[in-house]
Amino acid sequence: MKKFLVVLCAATMMLSLCACGSSKELIMATNAEFPPYEYHEGEEIVGIDVEIAEAIANEMGRELVIEDMNFDSIIMAVTTGKADIGVAGLTITEDRLESVNFSTPYTTAAQVIIVKEGSDIASPDDLVGRTVGVQLGTTGDIYASDYEAEGSTIERYNKGADAIQALKQGKIDCVIIDEQPAIAFCNKNSDLEILEEEFALEEYAICISKDNAELTEKVNAALAELEADGTLKQ
Repeated sequence: MKKFLVVLCAATMMLSLCACGSSKELIMATNAEFPPYEYHEGEEIVGIDVEIAEAIANEMGRELVIEDMNFDSIIMAVTTGKADIGVAGLTITEDRLESVNFSTPYTTAAQVIIVKEGSDIASPDDLVGRTVGVQLGTTGDIYASDYEAEGSTIERYNKGADAIQALKQGKIDCVIIDEQPAIAFCNKNSDLEILEEEFALEEYAICISKDNAELTEKVNAALAELEADGTLKQ
């Protein structure tokens, strides 16, 4: 009996320690293929979103843990509890709000169109009947879907870089993607350019489980503090 009680107490202590350890972590789901917001630098994941998430974790007294995954898996990771937050240049949309809550927005961004130099695509109106590349599950994917009914073909890729490669190879006519990654891709590929006319404007925010209102409040409080002290702007 004594031996059983010792084992039981040891198990209880281990569970307590595990729970304590996990409560000190803030698990962030992301897709590290989205420079300058999140990307690989050697074996490390870095970027604007990572710095913001680290600052939020510090404000909350927790340690940031990053889980890299496909973009279209991020919301599922948050809703199933595999991650606490999703931070990946996520735009607030009505569809996403059915599954998760969002923090207050932390930046405004634009969707733009990338084409090869010399392309006859000059504006969003020219996308009808074209083959358009997007990253699967992004708002670029959502917006581009409207063109399918007008005869356009939408090619969906797991990574924005894969869509860019397809554009360079002539497999697609253009890519719809967020402005900052677009700038990064074009800086590395002199044969590509961004159309002057923006495709859409949107706001980025952090997604959190609908079952975790307390965490949403804490993230919003941290964002407010980071806004007030100039960290977000930096």
